[in-house]
Amino acid sequence: MEIERPDPGIGAIATDVDVRALSEADWNTLYRTWLDGIVLVVRGQTLGIEEFLAYSRRFGRLKPHRVKRTRHAEFPELTVMGVGTRKADGQVDKTIYDRGGGWHTDSPWDTEICKATQLYAIAIPSYGGDTLFASMYEAYETLPESLKQRIAGMKAEHVYGGRGRRGNDLLDPEDRNRPPAVHPIVRVHEETGRTSLYANPYHIVRIQGLSDAESESLIAELTGHMVETKAQYRHKWQVGDIVIWDNRCALHSATGGYPIEEKRIHWRVTIMQDPAEAEKAA
Repeated sequence: MEIERPDPGIGAIATDVDVRALSEADWNTLYRTWLDGIVLVVRGQTLGIEEFLAYSRRFGRLKPHRVKRTRHAEFPELTVMGVGTRKADGQVDKTIYDRGGGWHTDSPWDTEICKATQLYAIAIPSYGGDTLFASMYEAYETLPESLKQRIAGMKAEHVYGGRGRRGNDLLDPEDRNRPPAVHPIVRVHEETGRTSLYANPYHIVRIQGLSDAESESLIAELTGHMVETKAQYRHKWQVGDIVIWDNRCALHSATGGYPIEEKRIHWRVTIMQDPAEAEKAA
């Protein structure tokens, strides 16, 4: 197994390894590399659904995504990304085509902490469709000290789609008006002990304890720091790539820009952090 670190702050690429036949030592290396690198790419895999799910479960408990319409019919823990990009009338369904665009972390609208998201590339277009990642460790560490002190202890409310409820039509009606989930906007990673920002620009509704105007101003200020951090990795997909990222300390954004007539399909799983795991790590 070979591991490359394209940037010391974020990203790691593993090659010459088959995730179906990992030794315990190689598994431990991959897991540690993922924690250190925030984003882990494993190239050149050829997996069936059950093999992909089995490998994903090594990272933690899988949870079916709230968007039910793109869950796999036989394997509800699996979401199939990139299907249905055209409507019945032939027009582009922008909600599907643009899904994952805009800087965000996954599932802050869930009361549970989403540990990680993992994608497996099934079909990749001839150009476009990259995914961007940014380190929220770096974003926090480079904040002015006065801003760090100001946001200490603050909490934010999140809902699916944020203030504009963007993409809300992907949800079933009973899921569209769930109450916000509340999380600290500064968090200490349960496994690494490092501090990061957790103020999701896309799904955030408001920062508690502030007026609407103050909340909007602070969200904008923090967003600037988060998306402009120098610790970023741009992933150019290849068929057979498995990419997992740590939602506790990263933002990501799909760039789009690929030909609508070409397929961009990924299998996706959501990996949750169990309370017992957090307690053990502490």
